[in-house]
Amino acid sequence: MPGVLVALGGNALERAGADASWASARRRLRAVVPVLAEVARGGEELVLTHGNGPQVGALLLQNELAAAEVPSRPLDVLGAETQGQVGYLIQSELTPALRRARVPRSVLTVISRTEVSARDPAFRRPTKPVGRFYSDAEARVHRKRFGWSMTFDGARGGWRRLVPSPRPVRWLEGPAVRRLLDSGLGSRWVPVVSGGGGIPVVRRANGVYEGVEAVIDKDLAAALVARQLGLATLAIVTDVPGAAVSFGRTGERWLRDVSRSELEALLRRGEFGEGSMRPKIEAGLEFLRDGGRRFIVTDIPSLPRALRGEAGTRVR
Repeated sequence: MPGVLVALGGNALERAGADASWASARRRLRAVVPVLAEVARGGEELVLTHGNGPQVGALLLQNELAAAEVPSRPLDVLGAETQGQVGYLIQSELTPALRRARVPRSVLTVISRTEVSARDPAFRRPTKPVGRFYSDAEARVHRKRFGWSMTFDGARGGWRRLVPSPRPVRWLEGPAVRRLLDSGLGSRWVPVVSGGGGIPVVRRANGVYEGVEAVIDKDLAAALVARQLGLATLAIVTDVPGAAVSFGRTGERWLRDVSRSELEALLRRGEFGEGSMRPKIEAGLEFLRDGGRRFIVTDIPSLPRALRGEAGTRVR
């Protein structure tokens, strides 16, 4: 089925170390939404996902500062809170942009749960750093009091909490959103779903889903959403206009039109950074292997041209 999922990074709203005010987030998103409106004007189904790293980090800090007065919330609840927060922001800014572009669609935020396996090895070996940096003394206290796994970042001189990052298995709200898009009203909506990878939940023996303290990779979750909805295109938006080999080194070469097999070979060769481009490439390849038709990596200004085959990295 035609349609495009655009995966927005958390930096579309807020950059680490920059002004983290709500006004700043609105200004940043206001520069993004005209591009999304242009994509929607093309007539295809448009679905949005987004990151939530900076937003969850802020809520974790608020939890710590207010712990003496207000009980702290678990990580899955903070994920739900950021889905509502960021979804509201996207609705507030994208709705008038659609109106200005004369696109008769409404923005709908769906608080989304992502099922993970309770047997996922990630629960035995947490690897995802979250929250602020701690001193040696603070790290010892948190390890003892809460049983946290922690890692030391020598470059920044502090300790960070590590949480599991299990693989996404199923997007629980997917069937309902697919029914909406298949209905006669489907062309009137732009769903915002699976923010931050979705709220991680596991299915217990009684069939009830329960939230867990984990973080799901947002790119893998975006690929899962696109597959479940049967969309043709997955477009992951990042800070650079595409993927490159020898990035930042002598011989740097930007990738334009590439085949899936070529991209797989470059991935095996270690061309993509572990904490930056690699997870995006892995998610895109997974999407293509499971029946997706087109995977794109680009930045926001280049997105409409990338969808027309004129910019970005395009994998067939």
